[in-house]
Amino acid sequence: MSLPFENSDTALREQVDQTLQTRKAAGLEGMVGGLEAVVVNVEPESLRDAAQEFLSVTGYMFEQAWRSESGRGCQLRQEGSADFLFTCRSGECTPFAPFNPGPKSQHLPQTRLETFIFKCPDLERFVALQREQGRCFLTAEPIRTQNFLFIQTPPSRYTGNSIGFVQWLQEEGQWAWPGSVPLNWRLEKPDYPHLSNVRELDHAATRVRAEERDRAIIEFMEWTNYQFDFAVYVESLNSITNVARLSAEDFSMVFTSGIKPFAGMEDSGPTEKYIHNYNTRVHHLAFHTQNIEQTFQGLQEQGVEFLVELVGGPSEGLHQTFTKPMEHTLLVNEYILRYGDFDGFFTKSNVTKLTAATEAQ
Repeated sequence: MSLPFENSDTALREQVDQTLQTRKAAGLEGMVGGLEAVVVNVEPESLRDAAQEFLSVTGYMFEQAWRSESGRGCQLRQEGSADFLFTCRSGECTPFAPFNPGPKSQHLPQTRLETFIFKCPDLERFVALQREQGRCFLTAEPIRTQNFLFIQTPPSRYTGNSIGFVQWLQEEGQWAWPGSVPLNWRLEKPDYPHLSNVRELDHAATRVRAEERDRAIIEFMEWTNYQFDFAVYVESLNSITNVARLSAEDFSMVFTSGIKPFAGMEDSGPTEKYIHNYNTRVHHLAFHTQNIEQTFQGLQEQGVEFLVELVGGPSEGLHQTFTKPMEHTLLVNEYILRYGDFDGFFTKSNVTKLTAATEAQ
């Protein structure tokens, strides 16, 4: 009789070491850089509202909007951070559709954070090397515009996320798509002084099934130059927070899973329950936040609702909190401040409190 499945870092780290060796031998090491943009697709009728909602709770500013044969989009920008591209499709055909439905997400069938786009200075060579490894992309060749080359992967079977790659040919950050026409939109930034405290994107956290944790992390490493760094186990909540990093200064990718698989709504922890309710997807986006106590109070006063009060503090080295899911994207915002002498990424006490708070979702 086989033992019940349970995650172990020992097995994962063996795969990590092998992946790093294979990546280097294949000539892929160093070919992919940092995060350039995040693509969030929403329902067609919600595009403006979703972008405005994001402007009202972050430091981002409206940059431009466009329409094309495939749909509409708008770009939000903040200095020193990845761009956010909010999109909606003109048709319903999408490879992301199988990953969207869940009891609490089926009312927004086209809505999810779909793609993380990373910089790739030599895209054609990168594509050729990845194809030699037996990997495929959504298009036969990179899409070429006057300003960039772009290609992306199919959605991952483990996360539902796609990984995009961009090589800039001219001005960086200009995302005009072939055949797109500018829209005469003006999305105003709300006049809340505390929003200037909400700075660059720190990390994104994807919920993955316990039995697919290792494969999701390894797959992400195969496509990028990220490396698995560490995991925080919260046994009491059957949850693991796993962190992959490019460097200490770059955007980090977090994968949260169960230690053991889903065992029903009565017996599973909040991480596995979330996947049952929303399917595998990005749960939250975390933003570096200065003056976090004043910012938290200001967000509350403007009507933002939270899953939890601020957890941690100067003595623990960091402060964090989660909002309730945004109405038009289902994404939770995390606001995080690491104090100057804190040399870590998370603490187990904070991870435990934040994970427990997601039970309310």
